[in-house]
Amino acid sequence: MLAYLSYHPVVRVHLGPLSISPHGVGIAVGFLLGARLMLPAAAKRGISEEEVYGLLTRAAIGAIVGARLAYVINHAGDYHSVGEAFKVWKGGISLLGGFIGAIVAALPRMRRDHLSFWKVMDAAAPGMALGVIVGRIGDLIVADHLGKTTHFFLGYRCPALSVATASPCGRSVHGVIVQTPGVVVHQTALYDFVSSIVLLAALLWLRRPDRYDGFLITLFGAWYGAMRIVEDFLREDVRHFGLTGSQWTSILVVAVCVWSLTLVRRTPRWGRWQESPNTMTPDRPAPNHPGSDHRGEEWP
Repeated sequence: MLAYLSYHPVVRVHLGPLSISPHGVGIAVGFLLGARLMLPAAAKRGISEEEVYGLLTRAAIGAIVGARLAYVINHAGDYHSVGEAFKVWKGGISLLGGFIGAIVAALPRMRRDHLSFWKVMDAAAPGMALGVIVGRIGDLIVADHLGKTTHFFLGYRCPALSVATASPCGRSVHGVIVQTPGVVVHQTALYDFVSSIVLLAALLWLRRPDRYDGFLITLFGAWYGAMRIVEDFLREDVRHFGLTGSQWTSILVVAVCVWSLTLVRRTPRWGRWQESPNTMTPDRPAPNHPGSDHRGEEWP
């Protein structure tokens, strides 16, 4: 049997007066690499680099706001004033909140530039998975998202009390994590890292031009949402009616995505902003329009 994982995390890197978190670096690098992966996929769908950069600028701002807002809402009891909620440098963000914030912030630009929401999101889906992978590397370096105690061979052995970890490492006593050196806990960031690698491989394999717009992002939502539902059972986090905020969000996302993949199986009517109202009928988009479905499928 393999030994448990054991290493000293690097929560902060000090460069002169600067104190840098590998966690933050992982998030930033993940966003940049994901954006780079998106560019050629967007070009194949008729979306220019200039249009993509305009969307990414808004998405980056929306991701920061959404990630923090979702975390604060889920952990509202931890804050005693509005000012505390704005102290982002003290940590506390939500990955799912970041995704939602990025999409919401980019939506007005998509509509203004007459870009198909589904084409943009299909181009972004593999990049989103890559961003998660790189971001989780940062989580692993700082030992974040440590979960419940376990005997699983990939569990993380809590270090000595003198060694800092990004999240508490030890046993849960009445809902409070007590630092317990030598105890082995689930390292959920590792599970998310491995699962997202498989997801990225699947998205790259399945991104064929004959698939309807919206397939890839719907698959991403169903797959990643299902992973988070399972993983969060292993986490130590605030729960509402027995589930974490991420689990409730994921259940909704998975339900919608599975319904779309199994029953709808075509591009939804909403979000087709590339199609001009003057060149299509209520039942069928203009067949020769550059942004129309090349197979001329009817709208659901």
